[in-house]
Amino acid sequence: MRPGIRTETFAGLTVRIAGGRDGRGGGDGPLVCLLHGFGAPGDDLVPLAEALESRGVLRFAFPAAPIELAMGWWEARAWWEIDVAELERTVAAGTFRDLEGRDPPELPRVRGQLLEALEGVQQALGVRPEQVVIGGFSQGAMLATDTFLAGERPFAGLAILSGTFLAAERWRRLMGRRAGLPFFQSHGRSDPLLPFALAQRLRDALAAAGLRPTWCDFPGGHQIPPAVVTRLAAFLHDVAAGGHRG
Repeated sequence: MRPGIRTETFAGLTVRIAGGRDGRGGGDGPLVCLLHGFGAPGDDLVPLAEALESRGVLRFAFPAAPIELAMGWWEARAWWEIDVAELERTVAAGTFRDLEGRDPPELPRVRGQLLEALEGVQQALGVRPEQVVIGGFSQGAMLATDTFLAGERPFAGLAILSGTFLAAERWRRLMGRRAGLPFFQSHGRSDPLLPFALAQRLRDALAAAGLRPTWCDFPGGHQIPPAVVTRLAAFLHDVAAGGHRG
């Protein structure tokens, strides 16, 4: 555990809390909930708290996914199981429609657990729902997008870091309910795992539904490079200041 990081358990999920006035979620600033990707350790994105915040305003919550994977000696977790080899074959074949048509049956369950954990974090920190930006990387970005679109609860915005367009038919039906809200989206133009073109489709669908995009592509693969961190920090502070309110 990193010094200063506060670790709690909500709805069966280990949640690391950082940022704010004391580095442990103190203060009254917005909450940024970031979800790690498939196969990553539960604390994988925690260093982003320091990289994204230097003003003591933003508070961060980093939930660890509930599924522990057998991937060697390191900690590896997942929000739901993925057949990685099959996904790689789909991407190699260019069958994007197959990706768009997938609606993992585990999503409602894990979304419910995440929302329950998020409610616990909000109560512990005194955060209003409309102060929360939800986001994530890769599989975490998919879950964040689904949670942002599917729920009735308010959000301040969405951050999609190297995500993709899942459950396209269902998501399209839901997007209009979030019209006017801001979203940040980044994607590597050479991403070997999740197609760049499909990320563009997701961006265009959200924008067409009335959401307000901040788009950040970059010359790289499946990653969060420094340029994305810089742009994301600006986006989050703009949301915190009310600059992205619809």
